[in-house]
Amino acid sequence: MLHYTTAEEAVGLVSSGNRVFFQGAAMTPNRLITALCARHGELEDIEIVQMHTEGKALYTTEPYCNTFRVNSFFVGGNVRRAVNSPYGDYIPVFLSEIHLFFRRNLLPVDVAFIQVSPPDRHGYCSLGTSVDITLAAVGAARKVVAQVNPNVPKTHGDGIIHVRNIDAAIYVDEPIYSTELSEPTVVEKQIGYHVAGLVEDGATLQMGIGGIPNGVLGQLGDHRRLGVHTEMFSDGILPLVEKGVITGEEKKIKRGKLVTCFAVGSPELYRFLDDNPIVHFKEASYTNDTAIIRRNPRVTAINSAIEIDLTGQVCADSIGARQYSGVGGQMDFIRGASLSEGGKAIIALPSVTVKGISKIVPYLKQGAGVTTTRAHVHYVATENGVVDLFGKNLKERAKALISIAHPDHIEALEQAAYERFGTNMIAMSGKI
Repeated sequence: MLHYTTAEEAVGLVSSGNRVFFQGAAMTPNRLITALCARHGELEDIEIVQMHTEGKALYTTEPYCNTFRVNSFFVGGNVRRAVNSPYGDYIPVFLSEIHLFFRRNLLPVDVAFIQVSPPDRHGYCSLGTSVDITLAAVGAARKVVAQVNPNVPKTHGDGIIHVRNIDAAIYVDEPIYSTELSEPTVVEKQIGYHVAGLVEDGATLQMGIGGIPNGVLGQLGDHRRLGVHTEMFSDGILPLVEKGVITGEEKKIKRGKLVTCFAVGSPELYRFLDDNPIVHFKEASYTNDTAIIRRNPRVTAINSAIEIDLTGQVCADSIGARQYSGVGGQMDFIRGASLSEGGKAIIALPSVTVKGISKIVPYLKQGAGVTTTRAHVHYVATENGVVDLFGKNLKERAKALISIAHPDHIEALEQAAYERFGTNMIAMSGKI
């Protein structure tokens, strides 16, 4: 049985010099985080480890950043400034491997802050919509502090914790973080049209959240027997489940189940997830395990990029030397899809930024990270079409990528390709 206390008393389990884990996404325990920040004057040298939290992230702002230092496995907008400052940093790591930091004691956790559902009659609480790396962090933490909230969906899968493993708990009754489905732009719908043309009936999908995934999902209404094995999903899948497009009947791993490690979306999505046995929330070490991913048929992995160079190198986590997001699970699924029977690994991106700058570039920016190597990249799609780089040499890749670039930048890209390869791209048109 849980004995509830105040947030102020619960965060008293944190001492100076501690490493504290924050559960993320829609499960971010912001009431506890706010109470911890209120102790900034009496604490010092607190390291925060996390993946992607939602909320203001007070711990990264003045005056709290003098006490708290964020060390993040992924970079969301609320910690981006801190990570690129002396008050924080980023650990490059595949999502599939973050659990190793905890289970191998490479990053010992003193206290884990989580948000869970009230316990059931057996004493088990649900980790809700964010199992990902949370289960490993909770298992490794010396102390666990829980924000218990009846609005947390009780999800099926591995995301449970017994009350005997919770050292302090507070009770809150407030909506969890939600975001409404965004309407894809014209460009995102065009990208979605091209990508949807690559999706076969019976495929197993991996997608993220945002305009491009929504643009793709919106084009799949006439498909059949699709499955889902992904690291995350949002509201875009709901119409396809309701219509009977997503059934998972051809999957080899957890046939008939939608498999994910976290989800973020609207209250409607959370109602769908609550006590729904067709959705299985697993650890990221499972969802993103290439050996597991590849066992499903026709895995179609849809990921995006900040920029891609003429040889196919993908940068998806930084703008030059400035850390923008993180490696995440892109490589896990790019490789898993490529090795799947009939699988397709797809990089989908607009041809230009909102400022009209080409995202297909001669060279990646100085300091940019290579998220996915050119040896791993297969399909690339923009609003102008889709090309397959697999088996193409460097000159052929350049020609193919230029063919789906924005018209305003084609001439400059052709000139850059000529300077790099000494080959007239126009003369190669018959080879692509």
